[in-house]
Amino acid sequence: MSNQPAIPFSTTLHVRDTCLCLHAQRAARALARRFDAAFKPLGLTNGQFSLMMALNRPEPPPMGPVAALLAMDRTTLTAALKPLTQRGWITIVADEKDRRGKRLKLTEAGMAVLVEAMPIWRREHDELEAGLGTDPQVLRQGLIEVATASE
Repeated sequence: MSNQPAIPFSTTLHVRDTCLCLHAQRAARALARRFDAAFKPLGLTNGQFSLMMALNRPEPPPMGPVAALLAMDRTTLTAALKPLTQRGWITIVADEKDRRGKRLKLTEAGMAVLVEAMPIWRREHDELEAGLGTDPQVLRQGLIEVATASE
């Protein structure tokens, strides 16, 4: 027999009903499934869409700021880039100011995929916001505060 005290089932129910982390994870998975299904005809996932949108800038960004924006470490970002470079949607180029650094650049093909994806994203996003029982901006601000507090 274990000498460890058991956690009462009522505690389990309390955690299930109140844990912000659990609810954020469940919501993130549901959102990921929704947007993955919407982007599937383009051969794109929601994560790839977010990564490619992060590169839609006047100048190709370095890897560090992209990883920070997406809350990824550089190793995870490198792995996420691989299928996008294989498909010819992103190229990794040397930084002209510092040859040791790398910059991430959308290709014309990558931009074309984003152009196709934007109406899908807008439709899904508008439907999602319309179905919320709360002000989307309040929810968005709360999520931003959680993300930036842990930086």
